[in-house]
Amino acid sequence: MNTELLEALNMLEKEKEISKETLLDAIENSLLNACKNHFGKADNIKVIMDHDTCDYQLFAEKTVVETVEDPLEQISLDEASQLDGHYDLGDIVRVPIESKSFGRIATQNAKNVILQKIREEERKAIYSEYYSMEKDVVTGIVQRYVGKNISINLGKADAILTENEQVKGEVFKPTERIKVYILEVKSTPKGPKIMVSRTHPELVKRLFESEVTEVKDGIVEIKSIAREAGSRTKIAVYSNDPDVDPVGACVGMNGARVNAIVSELRGEKIDIINWNENPAMLIENALSPAKVISVIADGEEKSAKVVVPDYQLSLAIGKEGQNARLAARLTGFKIDIKSETQARESGEFMDYENDYEDYDEEYEEGYEEGYEEENTGDGEFIDGNE
Repeated sequence: MNTELLEALNMLEKEKEISKETLLDAIENSLLNACKNHFGKADNIKVIMDHDTCDYQLFAEKTVVETVEDPLEQISLDEASQLDGHYDLGDIVRVPIESKSFGRIATQNAKNVILQKIREEERKAIYSEYYSMEKDVVTGIVQRYVGKNISINLGKADAILTENEQVKGEVFKPTERIKVYILEVKSTPKGPKIMVSRTHPELVKRLFESEVTEVKDGIVEIKSIAREAGSRTKIAVYSNDPDVDPVGACVGMNGARVNAIVSELRGEKIDIINWNENPAMLIENALSPAKVISVIADGEEKSAKVVVPDYQLSLAIGKEGQNARLAARLTGFKIDIKSETQARESGEFMDYENDYEDYDEEYEEGYEEGYEEENTGDGEFIDGNE
């Protein structure tokens, strides 16, 4: 039994997570490569490796002939008879090869083959590990700034937080621990290339999953998220258990759960609202903290007209239109907000009051995500692509 080799392979298997079978295959290939470098070719070279004991034998298969023309592939009858007296012309003889006879260059090349295989398998193992974490949140340690990008160590590999995926105003110091969302993991010759984000809406969702047991267990669902990273996020939550308050579960006792997430996001404000299948009710909730008088939602056109008290108009629209913009993204509806006075002057307010009574019967369609809204200046928010 080759005890030293067996122990070395077991150690590599444990530390590098490379299977012993893969390493033994690499050793076989390295022996064949060494023979090719030493003899010039290795077409007739065979390696027999015992995968349990790590013992190996190296042979050259030679044909018994009367006159030897190619000593690498042929052997005379006299020489074959010295190995075994039962050989005849045309038989195949296995002639042992001593690996110690290889030259320095052949030995070095064989070593390089093994090391290269170990590096390749190590890269594959690391890639597989982080690929399985794609679209998830991990904790990393800030290494250094590379231009405007940030290098973050995730343990076995480094990730890149590009300028576009950084929250404006966030500044990190080396060795600082932060949570990041893994956007993509690519396999490259130099190892896995990991792209991470601090601005992605899914970062907030994953943080709630890790902080709120009810969300992790599926009792409370996060139905929709709208985020302006570094400033404010709105999330709509729904409970599959009538005895569980989804908003209360996410907020936690004395706000402990949501405050932990706000702290991780460096003070980003988070609005948590109840999800409702009725789009009008959902829009009313989404415009929180503003109070709403009426909402008329068109499920087919994905648009809604909202009336709010005069003193609530600025609150409903929000600073630079942020509140209404996030509400529109959260619900997937274009939202036209008017004050009560504006609605009455336009002569539409009575229509709103009459239609508002029929919400539950008229609108039971689901919502669609993906609308980006922008403030037109008079409280109307339109699709950002228009």
